[in-house]
Amino acid sequence: MTLEAQTQIQCPQCGNSKLYKDGIRYLADGSTVQRFLCCGCGFRFSDPSKARTNKESRTITDHQLGDILQESKKLDTATRIIVAGDSTDTKGKFVSFLWTLKKDGIKENTATMYVYILENLISKGADLLDPETVKGVLAESVWTEKYKCLVVSAYSKYLSVFGGIWKKPVYSPQRPVPFLPYERELDCLIDAAQKKLSTYLRLLKETGMRANEAWPLKYIDIDIERNIITLNQTEKHGVPRNFKVTPALICMLNALPKKSDRVFNGSFLGFSKSFRNFRSRTANKMQNPRLIKIHFHTYRHWFASMLYHKTKDIIYVKERLGHRSVNTTEIYTHLIDSTEDDGFHSATAKTVEEALKLIDSGFEYVTDMDDVKLFRKRK
Repeated sequence: MTLEAQTQIQCPQCGNSKLYKDGIRYLADGSTVQRFLCCGCGFRFSDPSKARTNKESRTITDHQLGDILQESKKLDTATRIIVAGDSTDTKGKFVSFLWTLKKDGIKENTATMYVYILENLISKGADLLDPETVKGVLAESVWTEKYKCLVVSAYSKYLSVFGGIWKKPVYSPQRPVPFLPYERELDCLIDAAQKKLSTYLRLLKETGMRANEAWPLKYIDIDIERNIITLNQTEKHGVPRNFKVTPALICMLNALPKKSDRVFNGSFLGFSKSFRNFRSRTANKMQNPRLIKIHFHTYRHWFASMLYHKTKDIIYVKERLGHRSVNTTEIYTHLIDSTEDDGFHSATAKTVEEALKLIDSGFEYVTDMDDVKLFRKRK
């Protein structure tokens, strides 16, 4: 049933007031909240008038954070000085914090993550002006060692901006072996997703880009005739590079609505949340809980592992991933045992034309035998 256009509830993603009711969510305290589906952008969200009880203590909501980012960009220099020096409210401090990170060359995605971490601390009862309360939250939390390291990093940066000091707690996270799904599981999500998400996931699979490298992709970066995508806006000091992709992916990219010079528009945070909701529904529908473990970055892990499995050339894999150091790439040499079985489709060719057709179909040349060329392709 569609809500009336004059409803007071609007999509936090695009502002559309034409919504579908999308079921009821049961909260931990036994209460319920109505879920909505936006007819315009497909974003799913809960009734904003009945927020979750565990978010009531947050000073800034997820959607307000975007406003803070915009506000920090619009402020002139004089106003920024006033905010940094005189503001005592949390929002004002975060505006100043974000602006300082930008001046220090910290990328917006990292700055946004820091603010989310600080907000998480506040929601757990920490006082950002009292480092001991932060330590208490860290000690009592069930967060992983890796996430606690991120919290320490974010809070240390926050203190350095406002002149505070603290004795950092020490955490030593172990680097887990990345989850490596079967290709059919990656394709399951690609095939089941709507057009925009399906295109984005296929882009990640064919190129091995980081999620935040693929999101700002522009149409000018796509060479339609040569099926080449150029990546210049890299993450983590990565190396710019070109990708040869399939014509099918080029067609999918061209089929998306051209609302700006960027291929993918909207909020990446909202897009990520939509993906997680879609992934949960698909895993439940397919009765495959392994799908829950697939993240955007999983497609990069799979791309790198398959590439190394085929080439056994760690330097080549390093260049395709855009790594600065081969040490970062070495993790994928340990994932080979976790890949799919070594089953292959085999084929033969007696003429150049037959060989070219096999190569275009993804087959790889192996050897010659009895005047016949042997090819294979992973199942």
